[in-house]
Amino acid sequence: MAGRAVAAPAVAGRAVAGGCLICELERAAPGAVVFRDELWAAEVAPGYEVPGWFFLRVRRHAELLTGLDDAELTAFGRRARDLVAAVTEATGAPATYLLHFGENYRHFHALVAARGADIPTGQRGGNILGLRPGHVDLAAAVALVPDVRAAYERTAAASRTAAASRTAAASRTEGPA
Repeated sequence: MAGRAVAAPAVAGRAVAGGCLICELERAAPGAVVFRDELWAAEVAPGYEVPGWFFLRVRRHAELLTGLDDAELTAFGRRARDLVAAVTEATGAPATYLLHFGENYRHFHALVAARGADIPTGQRGGNILGLRPGHVDLAAAVALVPDVRAAYERTAAASRTAAASRTAAASRTEGPA
């Protein structure tokens, strides 16, 4: 597909676009990684080390939602659903946001952000980003990763099992053409 090639150094077998913060997450310490698969990854991101905040990102350098290929688009919905569920389970947050803007960092990613019950109404929704400077805590953010990772693995496995059951049920109800 056009636009997939990136002239950049390889990191862990992946192309990294020079100067792209999102691509640089390929170098994230293992303790900051919730998951990585062939297409997607989720990590605690530099500058966004708020406990319960993670970047969900496409692993290749694809700009904006419109730059994703069909496989990435299909997988994005499942990864987003499973990560939001995992963050909610691990944090007990009454709300977990999935935010995407694409202005500052064009490499497609979304911020998954747990919102605690203690957050005032005026700082909810998109305004939650204003809390970042006062809530960055690298140690607490990384300490939460194992719980989110475990919840993600359970959620993703349950999602795969449910999808397989739906597929099997659909094939049993379809008669010969």
